[in-house]
Amino acid sequence: QEQVVVPGGGLVKAGVFLTLSCEVSGRSSSTVPTGWFGPAPGLQRGFVATISPSGSITYYADSVNGRFTIARDNAKNTVYLQMNSLKPEDTAAYYCAKGYSGASLRQGQISGSWGQGTQVTVSS
Repeated sequence: QEQVVVPGGGLVKAGVFLTLSCEVSGRSSSTVPTGWFGPAPGLQRGFVATISPSGSITYYADSVNGRFTIARDNAKNTVYLQMNSLKPEDTAAYYCAKGYSGASLRQGQISGSWGQGTQVTVSS
């Protein structure tokens, strides 16, 4: 089952903020870790941020730490990525995915398929 990223990307200028949202599918969606994936050197995509099922534990890639915030609303089966102080190097297609554990999710091991993602393009 793929996660549905609600279109929220687009072309923005550096320095602005943007919030992406993802509708997490599946009956157990609130019991598994979920992550956002985006640009990563040498990779098609890499982990940007992950969040535990309860939302109490979050991890961020060094490149976005302090600028991006991941959050979830389990009542709505939705995971968010608030992106502040966007930079041109943040330009990428962003995807969300469920995982089996936070650690494996950060290694790119997801449950289900990637889905289409949403494009974020940051101009300087």
